[in-house]
Amino acid sequence: MNRSKIVVLDFGSQYAHLIAKRFRALGFYSEIALPSADLSVFEGAKGVVFSGGPASVYDEKTPDFNSEILNLDIPILGLCYGHYIVQLGYNGKVGKADVGEFGFAELNFSSGMNGSSAKCPLFKGIEGSQQVWMSHQDGVLQMGEGFEAVGSTKDCPFAATQNLSKKRFSLQFHCEVKDTPCGNEIFKNFAEYCGMTTNWDEDTVLAHILDTIKKDARDKNVLLFLSGGVDSTVAFALLNKALGQERVLGLHIDNGFMRKNESKSVAEAYKKFGFNNFIVEDASESFLGAISGLTDPQKKRMAVGENFITVRDRVVAAQKLNEDDWMLAQGTLYPDIIESGGTKNSHTIKTHHNRVDGIQKLIAKGLIIEPLKDLYKDEVRAMGKKLGLDDQLVMRHPFPGPGLSINVLCSDGSFTDKDKEELAKAQEELNKVKIDQFCADCTASMSRSVLPVRSVGVQGDFRTYRFPACLTFKSEGEGFYHIPHIREKVEGASSSITNGAAYLNRTVIKLYQKPGLKDEDLKLQEGYCDRRRLDQLREVDNIVLTELHSRNLYNSIFQHLTIDLPYASTKENASFVLRPVCSEDVMTARFAWFPMDVFKEIVRKIAELPFVDALYFDATNKPPATFGWE
Repeated sequence: MNRSKIVVLDFGSQYAHLIAKRFRALGFYSEIALPSADLSVFEGAKGVVFSGGPASVYDEKTPDFNSEILNLDIPILGLCYGHYIVQLGYNGKVGKADVGEFGFAELNFSSGMNGSSAKCPLFKGIEGSQQVWMSHQDGVLQMGEGFEAVGSTKDCPFAATQNLSKKRFSLQFHCEVKDTPCGNEIFKNFAEYCGMTTNWDEDTVLAHILDTIKKDARDKNVLLFLSGGVDSTVAFALLNKALGQERVLGLHIDNGFMRKNESKSVAEAYKKFGFNNFIVEDASESFLGAISGLTDPQKKRMAVGENFITVRDRVVAAQKLNEDDWMLAQGTLYPDIIESGGTKNSHTIKTHHNRVDGIQKLIAKGLIIEPLKDLYKDEVRAMGKKLGLDDQLVMRHPFPGPGLSINVLCSDGSFTDKDKEELAKAQEELNKVKIDQFCADCTASMSRSVLPVRSVGVQGDFRTYRFPACLTFKSEGEGFYHIPHIREKVEGASSSITNGAAYLNRTVIKLYQKPGLKDEDLKLQEGYCDRRRLDQLREVDNIVLTELHSRNLYNSIFQHLTIDLPYASTKENASFVLRPVCSEDVMTARFAWFPMDVFKEIVRKIAELPFVDALYFDATNKPPATFGWE
């Protein structure tokens, strides 16, 4: 595309494409390129941004980098890993930081080199100290030649640097995420410093997507998997607009992993909007069989993804569709691709069902259309509204293809010697973390423990698989426990725990434990993703969602997940985790917090279910935790 642009070099960070998205949202066209790109790629570029990445700059294997890029006579901004690359390019030094930072930090601005009054162009119009989002264990130990520090945090003296004579800037923090509130202003200032003028808007994006659909579909018809979630629904609307309903067929598969009465409500919503070109296929037995006996989260996801292809082939045959005339479409978003290790330098956080081998083979043959593959959730919602979809379809909480199957944690019941050793180390770490300052009003009755289940997380762009810390406050009788009233105190304690422990990546608060049960009565049980456990999960999940709707809180929360743990007194029972999150870009998130009366009503109703042994609340941001537990 022949237009002025900001080029973002993807060093493998989950956030690389989010940087490009932020510039586009501000109206500045941006493109992604590899750090090894030839200089010809930068024709028309007004500036370059180096992304973060999962590697350490002193690792044996690091992304290939064309150092000639540093000789370009245009501004360059490095973020996190890119911060290190910029500094090393001018003979700076990088190594292990004294203290790693994950989550919120306070950025304080410096005057300039040697106390001068020099100002940083990136911080124009930004006053005082600012909240920023950190995710790093390395740090700049010595700045590069000609650089000066223009910002620092408590544990990072070189959090922001500049070399104005070279038009070079580098930041330790991630200003591309919403949890750095001044991030958009920093990007806008950088774009203006580069001499960019606005050249990208929503109408341009829509026209580009529609043109791409027509080009990719050629003369073929398109079959789309419809989960009923926001992504597939908007993709369906786009395909219909670009090709017409006669060339598009939506396939909603009831895979047995839907929420309570989900498939019925999805079909009703589509018909209400005027979609008549879709069918519903009950394939629950097929999917339950595909994951029967599986405990590994990655294998479960892959089994679900491959079975979608199996069911698709069966439906194509039953509908007598000529395969030579049909392509497959998916509502894939860019975060799905990133977390699946879909860019050259990125690390796999989890394998998404829409990136399994069967799908990859179809992609390689040019038989897959993914209209939303370069967009993020908030952009998709905006696109849906632009297309005229109502809130019932656009504002639904995200619901991935594997559905509730990835919220049912599975175990063969065994707990190895290595598990026991690491659990003991996690408990030892937890005991040492100082959190009394956050919980001063209820510290005397607070206990700390570690649950013997592992969940997936992401720290420093790497996948982790670690235990959750559990904080239990004073008993309020009949199995109910005190819930701290101040969200910020809970968040502070949670961040301190995950920042200070190597074997912990989540913090949960115990809300309820069945009267008469002692902690030692709860054990890791043998449990798989079967219809009985799914039905139990549906009941708990429905209580939460119904309450959120009735209290007009549903739309204020990005997504609520209910997690089923095989941690109970018997195989027939289970423990559950409430996991509400707030996010705009999916790449980062903060746990959502309920009003106390809502908390208590939800807990009371769930406690009445006879199979519930314990209930917890996940008070962990992303990072270090992911949204779900698998």
